[in-house]
Amino acid sequence: MYFIGIDFGTSGARACVIDAEGAVVAEDARDFGTLRDYECAGIWREALWDLLASLPIALRQRLAAVAVDGTSGTVLACDAALDPRHPPLLYNDDRAVEEAARIARTAEPGHPAAAVTSGLAKLLWLKKRLGLTGARLYVGQADWLGGLLSGRVGFSDYHNALKMGLDLDTLAWPNWVERLAGVDCLPQPVAPGAALGPIAHRRARYLGIASHCVVRAGTTDSIAAFLAAQVSGSGEAVTSLGSTLVLKLLSDTRVESTMHGVYSHWFGTRWLAGGASNAGGAVLRQFFDDHTLGALSGRIDADVASPLDYVPLPRTGERFPVNDPALAPRLTPRPDDDAAFLHGLLESLARIEAKGYALLADLGASPLRRVETAGGGARNPAWTRIRARHLGVPVTRAAHTEAAYGAALLARDGTARFA
Repeated sequence: MYFIGIDFGTSGARACVIDAEGAVVAEDARDFGTLRDYECAGIWREALWDLLASLPIALRQRLAAVAVDGTSGTVLACDAALDPRHPPLLYNDDRAVEEAARIARTAEPGHPAAAVTSGLAKLLWLKKRLGLTGARLYVGQADWLGGLLSGRVGFSDYHNALKMGLDLDTLAWPNWVERLAGVDCLPQPVAPGAALGPIAHRRARYLGIASHCVVRAGTTDSIAAFLAAQVSGSGEAVTSLGSTLVLKLLSDTRVESTMHGVYSHWFGTRWLAGGASNAGGAVLRQFFDDHTLGALSGRIDADVASPLDYVPLPRTGERFPVNDPALAPRLTPRPDDDAAFLHGLLESLARIEAKGYALLADLGASPLRRVETAGGGARNPAWTRIRARHLGVPVTRAAHTEAAYGAALLARDGTARFA
């Protein structure tokens, strides 16, 4: 038997197939390139089918389960057939300012759904513009993709549902969310890894997948990366260095702060505390390709701090560790030496990471003991040394750095992953 996880990130989708022992037997990826908003849903759907159909037939016919992760806070407004009625609002979309203020007046103080980029704020923005009959259901990216596979609509895992306003004490929609959004358009919350049912018969036949393959509820991309790193102790953390910078700390204590973009996900008997910055690899990509990044990084003395202090955002707006939609990038002065410029960018990104973990500790989360690194940035040794200098704890590259591997573990283990 084999298990497949599919990760939908900012810049592309990745698939990972594992066997019952967790060994990787196949991997594949699709880059999205530069997407216009109206193209996103179609490209995501095409990538999902393509990644599955491109597997060797012997693997497809022995798939026992599939799980999909997606970007947290991305929202699609759909009809009963899961066809989008509006371009998706992506994870970092910050247009729902009035809606976020309305949520803040209704929710308990500090609730993550009160952020301008929350799923609930986007839902209210979409619903206002589409009208009462414009869409039947509002779901996250992973929920939508899982629904395409199972044919069962209207489910959302607890992790993706958090920014829609899920009550983490009851793991249900609170009354204030139902009043704001309308209960009929909200998905049914289920545990990450819960079996949604077998893959839809016509999907199985079209893709050449065994009809008994189980579709499991997914999770967010950053939590999938956390699962991939397979850390288990309180105070252990995973930093995902992809297009954005995402921190996840396993904590005995639940912490939240809307003003700082901090929230905690349900994780069985403990909590995953953290936040997601808009800074990250996307800023580096504005200036350097992979080859140039590697060459310049080899010229950096990572033990010496750069005097440059940037605000390394790809565009205006930050979510964590400061939640400020008006925060503007600052990428000057730029020295003539590109290695010095890259050093300053990496140093500034490391400062954001260190500030984020310090903030979690100040809010009462378990003290940071070590950090595993996932994502493409995990392959940069100079960045790793700079980060370790700022964090003051051991920083290592995770054995499995791709979120798709974590999604594959979720497909294999189901809800037992959170016991």
